[in-house]
Amino acid sequence: MAQTREIRRKTGYHHGDLQAQLVEATRALVEEKGPDGFSVSEAARKAGVSTAAPYRHFKDREEMLEAVCAEGMRRHFAQMNASLEGIPMGDLRRVEALGRVYVGFAQREPGVFRLIFGSKHKGEALDKKAGDDVRPFELVQEEVAAILGRTEIDADVMHRALLLWTFVHGLSFLLIDDVASHKGPSRSISIRSWPISAGGSFPRYRPAPEIVIASRAGPASGPLVNSTAFV
Repeated sequence: MAQTREIRRKTGYHHGDLQAQLVEATRALVEEKGPDGFSVSEAARKAGVSTAAPYRHFKDREEMLEAVCAEGMRRHFAQMNASLEGIPMGDLRRVEALGRVYVGFAQREPGVFRLIFGSKHKGEALDKKAGDDVRPFELVQEEVAAILGRTEIDADVMHRALLLWTFVHGLSFLLIDDVASHKGPSRSISIRSWPISAGGSFPRYRPAPEIVIASRAGPASGPLVNSTAFV
């Protein structure tokens, strides 16, 4: 579970700071108790404001959760973009970097990750709150197209990108739900490469990613996945 960030408590605060304080307090409670395990009054106390203060910015607890969700989406996407810095366009390492960041975010902030992809908090309204430029799947499509040497996002690019997305998304949930791991409180994941075929420059089938999970209980396991590529 992600470490609870320190919430600044103030005897007085600027109106513009209140919303950010409450969003962070709610995020911390989501990580601690889950999205259904906190109240507006708890978030107010954690932010160091009165129980009436949240209603200056939010209609109810659902709007507070939506704000946490939108902020998490922006943070997740920013981390994905940052992971590409210094890696040439069209390099397979860019896709690997995206995969690492995706899984890493889920492991650091499992509560927010679940909230983002939960059935209750989805749709165009939430996408609008997060920002029109927050498009993680489009980013994956662009990277796949670059590796394949394509100038357009055609059906083949979308298909390959979707397979990559479903792989890393499913892996994230397996890890945070403690399904694909050994016993022990400490784990690390190593993703050697993501399965993608880049036209004539690469063979049709590439080795599937080797997932190594280490724990304090014993040595790292062998590959969890070892089959032909998905694309």
